[in-house]
Amino acid sequence: MAKRILRGVSWFVLFAAGFLALAHATNYSLWINGRTGGGQLGNHADFSYWGPATTNAGVNKKSVNWDGYNHVSDQNYLVRDALDCYCTGQNWCYIAVHSAGDLQIGYSLALYGGTSRMVKNASPNGQGQCGNLNGSSQTGWNIKWVDAGGGAAGGSELADAGDWALDEPLVADLKTTTARAMYDHSSTRATWFNMYAGASGTVYSFVLPGQDDEAIAYHSSGGVSGSGNGSFCNPSDWFCNDLTTGTAKNEGGRAKWGFHTVAFRDSSESYNHYTSGNWAGITSRVRADMEANAR
Repeated sequence: MAKRILRGVSWFVLFAAGFLALAHATNYSLWINGRTGGGQLGNHADFSYWGPATTNAGVNKKSVNWDGYNHVSDQNYLVRDALDCYCTGQNWCYIAVHSAGDLQIGYSLALYGGTSRMVKNASPNGQGQCGNLNGSSQTGWNIKWVDAGGGAAGGSELADAGDWALDEPLVADLKTTTARAMYDHSSTRATWFNMYAGASGTVYSFVLPGQDDEAIAYHSSGGVSGSGNGSFCNPSDWFCNDLTTGTAKNEGGRAKWGFHTVAFRDSSESYNHYTSGNWAGITSRVRADMEANAR
């Protein structure tokens, strides 16, 4: 009888321990900025790149600030530090990115998403680094999905044409051939990229092929695969191939990168590239999705 009681107590202890472990699991929403930076490096509460920090932008939102100036490879440690902090152990992350932030998360997943990561305690120091939780490790990170607004992982012709400062290291990365060859864009570790493509281009954006948001053309913001850029538009435009929504091949046969889907195509040509310090432009669509679904 005593053994039976002890056995019951043991199962109760194990169940309680499991319940407590689940209770401590936390979801986070990580926001990764693009070119020009703006937030203090390592300060995950500084949303100055995006807009007011009080804005609802997903559960437990954190700003993954990198300088938006130097090479992706030189600044990527800041992104990996944040992923280690919040997306390991019992914790899971939703990721939102803008512009060159698309390059940063794609680079992280392709080159480091299969590596061993220490489980962290989600309590960053002033440099944005977290301590080890219990000495355990895991492969890669726990990521539910990525929302990319005006994603620049396919590069921009503004970098090709010298419209941006040529001495800026990041501009070299943003050249279309360089960005597309930087890593395997389909190697996302089975993490889905939801692409949000803006189309309110202006007169000076004639450098950009097809539809664009004044800085990034549809071939990049729509996750179109291949080593070349290409001209892609809304269905109302007769002079270039349609960027299709979802995962379907685009008109003309060009596929999207693996695990990339067009969640929003700006058919009304209403959204530009810029956050304008108020979660504006194509970022507004990403923010709305994070508010509704990153929970």
